[in-house]
Amino acid sequence: MLTSHDRYSYLPITERRPYEWPNGTRLAVFTVVNVEVFPFGEGLGIPIAPAQPEPDTVNFSYRDWGNRVGFFRLIELFGEFGFPASMFLNSELFDHCPQIIDAIRERGDEIAAHGRTNAERQASFTEAEERKAIAEATETIRRHMGSSPAGWMSPWVAESRVTPDLLQEAGYRYLMEWSADDQPIWLKTRGGRILSIPYPRPTNDLPMMHAYHLNPEQYAGVLIDQFDEMLHQSRNMPLTFCLSFHPYLSGQAFRIRQLRRVFRHIRAHAGEVWLARTGEIAEHAERLPAGVVPGS
Repeated sequence: MLTSHDRYSYLPITERRPYEWPNGTRLAVFTVVNVEVFPFGEGLGIPIAPAQPEPDTVNFSYRDWGNRVGFFRLIELFGEFGFPASMFLNSELFDHCPQIIDAIRERGDEIAAHGRTNAERQASFTEAEERKAIAEATETIRRHMGSSPAGWMSPWVAESRVTPDLLQEAGYRYLMEWSADDQPIWLKTRGGRILSIPYPRPTNDLPMMHAYHLNPEQYAGVLIDQFDEMLHQSRNMPLTFCLSFHPYLSGQAFRIRQLRRVFRHIRAHAGEVWLARTGEIAEHAERLPAGVVPGS
């Protein structure tokens, strides 16, 4: 038999109980921004440009541009079209880029946790080390924001075998690591359950434009096609559609230009969809009767 993770059972989307998002909608559209910070000269982080000997100022400054410029270009875009966002932050940003935190507060966006820095992977930690990393990131956000974050995404989206257990034990209500579905599902943990909100890789900006080398016009076309088809499919079942961006990549002017086309297209269908934050999706799923959300 296949080795199982035992987090959820197989249940095809065609055999589930229907439900609706707020205002009778069936497609929840959410925007996620991965706001990340990296140490200088340690060779950690995705090499956007060809890697150089350390200190690799080319790649470090490419990523740092995202926090100095790209992030602010993206939130200008969100504001132009009235889109809420969920900001998944490395907790080191509170010390290194406080103006980003101020801008998020001013917009009223959700702040969720994205580890301490994207220069580490939880999958390589011992359980004690991972528990400590989760606690430190959580406490930094709580100290600065006055409350603990509800959602978590691991750096590099890299879980260990116990990450969902540790997150549930730390008080997290949802995570963003699993892309196995188009609906939220409950994951089993050793202490209860935690909600998984889908974070699809096929439409994420990093694999699409960096790994697969789609140009911005092609990427915008993919997002529009994905949205249109999911809106069509959602006539019979609730679905989630994710827009996921990294400021150092999608914040570039020539990419913003094409993303504006995507946001304009979705805004034209605003009455047919729910523009939500991930935390709001989690809250809605938690209120549904038992047996509606898979795993409940």
